[in-house]
Amino acid sequence: MTSRATSLPRRPERLALLAALLASAPVAAVGQASPEATTARTAAGTRADGLEGSTALRPATPDRKVAIVQASAPKTRIDINAPMAAPDWALAERTLLAMNAEGVRAFVAKYVDDRGWLKGPTHWGIADGPDDAVEPIRNWPLAHMLGGPDMIVDQWRRIYEGHLDQFSQAKIPEVAMANDGIYQREFSPSFDWEHIGEGISGYLFYGLSRPDDDSYRVRMQRFAEFYTGEDPEAQNYDPVHHIIKSLWNGSKGPTMRLPTVDEWDGPGVPGQSPLRRTRFAQVTSITGDHPLNLGATNMAMTAYMLTGDQKYRAWLLEYVNAWRDRTAQNGGNIPSNIGLDGTLGGETGGKWYGGVFGWSSVDTGQRNYVLRGPPEGFGNALMLTGDQGYTQVLRRQIDNLYAQKKVENGVTKIPIYYGDKGWYGYFDVNGKSPGLGNRRLVEADVYLWSMNPTDLAKLGHNPWIQYLQGADPGYPMKALQAAMEQIRNGAERIRNDDSTIGYPPDATRWEEMNAVSTTALINLTMGANDPGGSGHGPEMLHANLRYFDPALRRAGLPADVGALVTGISATSVTVILVNTNPVAPRTVTVQTGAYAEHQATTITVGGRTATVNAPNFDVRLAPGAGETLTIGIKRYAHQPTLRFPWEQ
Repeated sequence: MTSRATSLPRRPERLALLAALLASAPVAAVGQASPEATTARTAAGTRADGLEGSTALRPATPDRKVAIVQASAPKTRIDINAPMAAPDWALAERTLLAMNAEGVRAFVAKYVDDRGWLKGPTHWGIADGPDDAVEPIRNWPLAHMLGGPDMIVDQWRRIYEGHLDQFSQAKIPEVAMANDGIYQREFSPSFDWEHIGEGISGYLFYGLSRPDDDSYRVRMQRFAEFYTGEDPEAQNYDPVHHIIKSLWNGSKGPTMRLPTVDEWDGPGVPGQSPLRRTRFAQVTSITGDHPLNLGATNMAMTAYMLTGDQKYRAWLLEYVNAWRDRTAQNGGNIPSNIGLDGTLGGETGGKWYGGVFGWSSVDTGQRNYVLRGPPEGFGNALMLTGDQGYTQVLRRQIDNLYAQKKVENGVTKIPIYYGDKGWYGYFDVNGKSPGLGNRRLVEADVYLWSMNPTDLAKLGHNPWIQYLQGADPGYPMKALQAAMEQIRNGAERIRNDDSTIGYPPDATRWEEMNAVSTTALINLTMGANDPGGSGHGPEMLHANLRYFDPALRRAGLPADVGALVTGISATSVTVILVNTNPVAPRTVTVQTGAYAEHQATTITVGGRTATVNAPNFDVRLAPGAGETLTIGIKRYAHQPTLRFPWEQ
């Protein structure tokens, strides 16, 4: 890896200097004749402009007006010719995209062998199971989708294929369901969706860059059919009561008995904490449905976006609608157990708040995961239908929590648990808590999916959302510099890691060694909340904008192009696009929605407005040119797809 001194633009002054140098460079313009053209002669030997060959030709005046090409073109094209000095944020974005690739190289060199296998033990269990092996690098496909080099997604695919092979070959004699492999049919045989989701999150994001990978389509259809009822070996779903039958489910079907200690956390290893063997000692049942299982809708959602097969869409809506209806029946509180007969709390003595990982979880960590799963399921249904009633389910649950708030010494607290005596476990709304730890991210989702201004009041201190509301114009650079620091810290931990395979015994060896940062780029370039994959989600990528390189036929911002979303409303999004290259033009395809689910209605740029009425359009940026575009949006106007714009 290059040294920190030479690779990290750690101060705004350095970026400003580079911006000034770019701004001082000659800027060409669309329509300006080339030197070869200006000296061309007609067949008669005279110059095309009527002047004698010895007469100096005055350069053409650059046309800096915006040009809009419509009608016969397959896509509306906006030609931007106005010079724009490369902004600091654009240079920082380009640097960050390149630095992510350096972070990948450092990780691969340290932790990946020639087979693509990760250099760590193959464990089963909650603390350091198969999901933990790939969870730390789940955002690599996103780094490529944003515009990073191809090697990022190529290396991620090599590692994930190796991961499937490595954990499919690993057999755990003490765990009956893992006797034939920790993975079977390339999936967890039976486990909970907190951990299944974390392990598969990167593979969900992989489809944003490689939707034409045949093995990806085959796998995602297979995984979806573990839940639609089509797979005879994985009868996880009850189509009569519209439930997934157990908290634990997967490629071998639901687990309908209480797991053993080894099944919860794997066989003991020397040096691990003894508390790992007792934290689920009070659990009496895992049967019945749990909100975490809504994460399984991501399988059907992806299969639908790859194939367009309506059966996946139909199953997803059937399952999510059952959860919506039961939540409404329960006064807007999402139940943490649905019985095998379809009733609230049917497996927990009629208590809707019962069950492990529920409102009153009996595990020693008191993990209330009720807000993990519903954002995935209700968000997927929203994307398929445009029905904001699905957003309202999440909003009402959050409102119910705030309805119980207390103010103590000026601090607002809300409950995160519910038990036999009602609400309890009050925590600072702006602090950390062991349960509902992703609440703030869900609140941001609710606002961004609906753009309802009344949801802003609950967001608390969210610098990115506040920037979109007009606060702190310097926020983009702060966020991008913080992202660079994340990469530096990750790379430093990689360099300093002297651990051996198998240690530390209570965690994954490379748990904090990811030197790839994507959240700031997702926020700033796409106007999107991070889709998560650890502690929250993984969700589908709910975005206002997405970019493609039509020249290279790939996902992501083309070389040298920067994008900054500066404002979002219910009917529009405003973005600055700039070409930081002072010599060569760049063309970027802009798509409304990560999956083309939105419709671009109009584009206003350079004082002109064009009608688009399509989910995507092209922008040609002259060398060193940039402009602010305000894009009119009709949200959730199309069925989502993973196909690239030129294949839609």
